[in-house]
Amino acid sequence: MKATAFILVALFLLPFATRAQDTAKTNRLTADLQFLTRGEIRDGGLSSVASEAALGDHANFVLGRSRLIVGFEKSYLSTRVDLRQTGIWGQAGGTSFNVYEAWAKLHARNGLFLQAGRQSLSYDDERIIGPNDWAMDGTSHDALKLGFEGSGHKAHLILAYNQNEENMTNGTSYYTGGALPYKTMQTAWYHFDLPTAPLGLSLLMMNIGMQAGLPGNNDHIEWQQIYGGYLKYTPSQWSLEASYYRQGGRDENHMPIKAWMASILAQWQPRNSLGFKAGFDYLSGDDYFVVSQQGNIGLIKHDTLKGFTSVFGSHHQFYGAMDFFYVSTFVYGFSPGLQNAFVGTHFQPLSNISVNFDYHYLAMSTRLKDIDMDMTLGHEFELEAAWQIKPDIALSLGFSYMIGTKTMERLKRASTDGSLRWVWLSLNVTPRIFSKSW
Repeated sequence: MKATAFILVALFLLPFATRAQDTAKTNRLTADLQFLTRGEIRDGGLSSVASEAALGDHANFVLGRSRLIVGFEKSYLSTRVDLRQTGIWGQAGGTSFNVYEAWAKLHARNGLFLQAGRQSLSYDDERIIGPNDWAMDGTSHDALKLGFEGSGHKAHLILAYNQNEENMTNGTSYYTGGALPYKTMQTAWYHFDLPTAPLGLSLLMMNIGMQAGLPGNNDHIEWQQIYGGYLKYTPSQWSLEASYYRQGGRDENHMPIKAWMASILAQWQPRNSLGFKAGFDYLSGDDYFVVSQQGNIGLIKHDTLKGFTSVFGSHHQFYGAMDFFYVSTFVYGFSPGLQNAFVGTHFQPLSNISVNFDYHYLAMSTRLKDIDMDMTLGHEFELEAAWQIKPDIALSLGFSYMIGTKTMERLKRASTDGSLRWVWLSLNVTPRIFSKSW
């Protein structure tokens, strides 16, 4: 299998090796900075899984992210290095410094390309694979990407294989301590834009290998798959997006997975300064608690995992800005799924000021067997305003309010008074400090 992969890459490199030498002066070097500061005030929230009580009334903190992005381009080569430092103001020794991206991309004249290194992946609406940029550290992958783009067609093949360290004696097990949650991953993505209509269609297939067992004791890989499609239709002032994905295989405990999700989003923009949207997301869920309702250790009652998980998606932009779902886990360690019906509007009172308002109705997708519980989780209202002060300076403000139910309190250990509030203020400064072409 590994030999076949090396042969495939070697054959793929032939068009790059035989490309005629370019004499045009197409070299370009750029350097960009980002200073992102976000203060948050949370009134009511989630407790830790180990606790049965809700959190305290308030949590206030300031997050920061500093980036240096260096890029180089020429006709047959492009490279990028993205260095990040993230942390909370006042944190003692707990700040994070990492190489978020470091890759080289080779281009051939016929539309083929090869990109190798640590890289951010973004596909379609980022529901399944996205950079998760709201999180200060974001999400990137150590991967090899082979692709073709041209004539309305895009085809990418992504290959990843992760290891904790270089060694000759401890085998190839990949356990805690690694930068990524999976041992190995293979993804195929194809996109086609219809030439006679404003219609785009994408197909996605992921095969994810998760490390299972114990080091030196039946350590092996369990495989799970996510596959499906995404469609976007944009006639005139309207746009329609829809997606459907299924999830199968087995988890790290060898339990079979049979899950699925579907989404639809319709948008109407009668003017450049005004738009409306409405949509619905459905993610399948489990039928039973993993542990007993009282929180004591119990037996797993279900024999199949039905809760859909999109492990690499940019979740913050889909299921409510307060991130109660698919960012934080449920107390009982299972997923009852999610129904998310939402409407929203955005408008621009001035050319450099925009305002968005969204409402989400949130509910479980499964009625838990043997448990008398309302399926509704809550109603979330979101208001966000952004001011583009200068081309490289932006100020944003957000406020979210959730009216939670007893079900929300019970499953998420959220605020006991049923109301949850969250306010944030963000300053984003993104200057380009150097640009040179020769």
